[in-house]
Amino acid sequence: MTLFKTVKQLIAAHPTSDGDGVKISRVAGFQNSQFSPFLMLDELKSDQSKDYVGGFPPHPHRGIETLTYMKHGHFQHRDHMGNVGELRGGGAQWMAAGRGVIHSEMPIMTDGELHGFQLWINQPASHKMTPAKYKDFQPESIVEVPLHDQQNSPLRLLAGEIGVEAKTYQAALTDTAAEATVADWAPESEQSLQFEVPQSHNTLLFVYKGEMNMDNQTIKQGQLAVLSPGDTVALKSADIPSGVLILSGEPLNEPVAHYGPFVMNTMQEIEQTIQDYNSGVFETY
Repeated sequence: MTLFKTVKQLIAAHPTSDGDGVKISRVAGFQNSQFSPFLMLDELKSDQSKDYVGGFPPHPHRGIETLTYMKHGHFQHRDHMGNVGELRGGGAQWMAAGRGVIHSEMPIMTDGELHGFQLWINQPASHKMTPAKYKDFQPESIVEVPLHDQQNSPLRLLAGEIGVEAKTYQAALTDTAAEATVADWAPESEQSLQFEVPQSHNTLLFVYKGEMNMDNQTIKQGQLAVLSPGDTVALKSADIPSGVLILSGEPLNEPVAHYGPFVMNTMQEIEQTIQDYNSGVFETY
């Protein structure tokens, strides 16, 4: 029996800055169990280089995975393991910090526009001290799920898997330690989308452009909708160009201890992480 999800809560993204003064919009849910396994979503959008020119200089992480997705513009990655990658518009980058990584990130505008997202995904306790990993996925490797209405824009599947029209589609990225699906849908006019996810998943929708309607409720640009339990999501876009990021994942049901770029399970582990970083242990991995 189909159980449709409904909008349980709306959370507005708030402006802030990170790195070397980079302006972003952020929604954080470190202590919100309905976000798990996701922790935070940052949106980077500007047509002014002063908003991001400093980028994100070298900084550490432990205990999380990051998924960076660029709609427009490029994003350069470098880390202490020797990985170097330049993400082109429409592509994605994934990094699992595990026991420790030091990396830098530099956004680059193309055609006068920069628009992208970075998602933090929690790692289970069993993965927080595993070796770090990195992969990039250029736009041509992103899976596009065809929809029955040819007027529909395809659903771009960045991570995990999703059920659409009685078929299950799998992304190129399936390596997330926590079971997680991330997708982007950007219709140009009023269109409908219905998809299925496991009933046990937490599901979040972030509208980054226009409006989306769900269960007679409007989700406006800059709002993140926390959805109720269920296995099916039915969305309708407004009659204007719109866009929504779809996040769905298996909750970890583990304690979260967060300090800056580190996410562990206890404050004792956070203190050890700070000590390891300050003593240069990260650079030996």
